Amino acid sequence: MKGYSAPEMARSFRTVRMNTIKIAEEIPEDRYGFRPADGVRTVAETLAHIAVIPNFALRSHSQRITLATMEQFSAAMQTLMAEQAALTTKPQILEALRKNGEEFASWLEAQPDEMLEEVVHFQPPIQMEPKSRFEMLLGTKEHEMHHRAQLMVVERMLGIVPHLTRQQQERMAAMQQQKAGTAAG
Repeated sequence: MKGYSAPEMARSFRTVRMNTIKIAEEIPEDRYGFRPADGVRTVAETLAHIAVIPNFALRSHSQRITLATMEQFSAAMQTLMAEQAALTTKPQILEALRKNGEEFASWLEAQPDEMLEEVVHFQPPIQMEPKSRFEMLLGTKEHEMHHRAQLMVVERMLGIVPHLTRQQQERMAAMQQQKAGTAAG
C-alpha cells in the first residue's frame, strides 16, 4: 500500500482550510469579538491563530531542524503571536487564511518522502518523544480542525447553521426525496 504522500497531505490541508475560510466568511464581522466563555479566544483571535499556525510549521520544517530547543520554540511563538496580533479585521484575517494556507500547502506538496520520514528530537525541558516530520506536519491540519470544530459550536451559539451541517442536511433531504420517488413509482 502506498503511504500518505506530501501532495495528498497538501490536498487534504487545502480542503480543511477551505472549510475554515467558509466559516470565517459566514460569521458576521460584528460577531468577531464574540467570546464564548471567559478565558478563551474570541472568534477573531481563534481565526487569526488558525491563520498563522502554518507559518510555524513552514519555517521550522523548511530549516530541517532535527533537534528542537525551548529557545527556538519560544522565539517562534513570539513571532507567531506578533503575526496573530496584527490580524484585527475580518478582511485581514480572511486574506491571511487564504495566503498562509496556500503558501503552506504549496510548500508541503513539493516535499519529498525522505523529508517526511526525518525524525525531530526535542531537547529538555521539552517533554516530547521524537516525532517524524510527517506526524508533525499532519498535526498542523489536526490543530486547525480542532479549532474549526470550536468555531462550528460558536456558529451555533450565534444562530448560524454551519455550512457542513447544511450540506449534510441537503444530502439527506435529497436521499429522502429519491427514496420517496422510488417508493411511489
